[in-house]
Amino acid sequence: MSLSQLAREIKESPTLALNEAARQLSERGEPVIHLGAGEPKSKVPMDAILTCAAKLKTGEVRYTPTEGIPTLVKSIIRYTEDHYNKVVDPGNVLATAGAKQAIYNLMMTLLNPQDEVIIVAPYWVSYPEIVKMLYGTPVIVTPESGRFEPTMEDIIQGVSSYTKAIIINSPNNPSGAIYSEDLIGELVEFCENKGIYLIMDDIYHQLVFDDSKWTPVYKYVKKDMEDSKVIVVNGVSKSYAMTGFRIGWTIANKKVTQTMTNVAAQNTSCPSVVLQSAAAGALAGLQNGVENLRLTLQNNANIMMNELNSFNGIKTVAPNGTFYCLPDFSAYEKDSCKLSKFLVDKARVVTVPGKEFGLEGYLRLSYCGTVKSITDGVKRIKWALDPESPNEIYIGDRKFRRDWL
Repeated sequence: MSLSQLAREIKESPTLALNEAARQLSERGEPVIHLGAGEPKSKVPMDAILTCAAKLKTGEVRYTPTEGIPTLVKSIIRYTEDHYNKVVDPGNVLATAGAKQAIYNLMMTLLNPQDEVIIVAPYWVSYPEIVKMLYGTPVIVTPESGRFEPTMEDIIQGVSSYTKAIIINSPNNPSGAIYSEDLIGELVEFCENKGIYLIMDDIYHQLVFDDSKWTPVYKYVKKDMEDSKVIVVNGVSKSYAMTGFRIGWTIANKKVTQTMTNVAAQNTSCPSVVLQSAAAGALAGLQNGVENLRLTLQNNANIMMNELNSFNGIKTVAPNGTFYCLPDFSAYEKDSCKLSKFLVDKARVVTVPGKEFGLEGYLRLSYCGTVKSITDGVKRIKWALDPESPNEIYIGDRKFRRDWL
């Protein structure tokens, strides 16, 4: 049996692979601590549960319009006005089966073979793979050492006559960095002048810590909505802790949206009406859960930073939002895949290699779990790596002795 060359070149999702490895270890009774997951522990909003249940009770679980049910589309329009100070029409909105599918359908809509997409490192692992799946070329822009935000000059150096789009994820997965208002303004002006699509992945935009500020892109858009090449991607997975509901959306001009709708009609038809109803309930309902999650993450991030700063060798930059930080572990091991495997094998701590995000020597650590998992997890990492830490540690009920330093 032969498989397509394109499919064989697509990498396995590292986060899903690590989740599976952690699951298998846990099933064997191993006391695994998962610092790799991008999934909050807070409950799904009750408004989402109630609207979902109400839809199920009707027994009318059918196909929906590809662009989304009217109540969800209206909720997205209201959300865009509230958070972006931008009024859009229903024809500018497309609901999708998660923000990941939104990005895939968007790239299918925009890219011709060999078109280039500027991607800033560190980047979400799926961006380059999605671009390659649509026969495009990912062009990685890496800021100078130690910085998580590029300069406009960094980005311009990556632009060529083949550049079709620039994709920006701020707040950023995996670094937790928030791009400055000046950079957002410069990006909008540059893309409008050059006719390049600017894709804003805003999935974490509500999860911003007190001393930081997120800038809505429409603040700097001067062109009319239908002439603009600015596209916003968002969803309910992160801020509303609804990862399993798989509802995202795009805001774009009507021509792009209609073409994306045609693409979606041929690959998924529509997102589940039950899950769309739940998302509409979350967006229209009480919003206190979002703030509670934000405050929890802020507290957890502070604890994570304090723990990481307690031992030598790690370079850290405090996150400004999201679920993650991205410390530099290269003083201990420059091969982040090797280091990540070592920490699973020796300390039973799951992390994600920085190589997968375009920065070798780093590890992505998630602080969206419990405080205990954060403190115990970093304690185990310190024991495994830092010669100044105690030589023995309890992992679960077993005492382990370090014999490799």
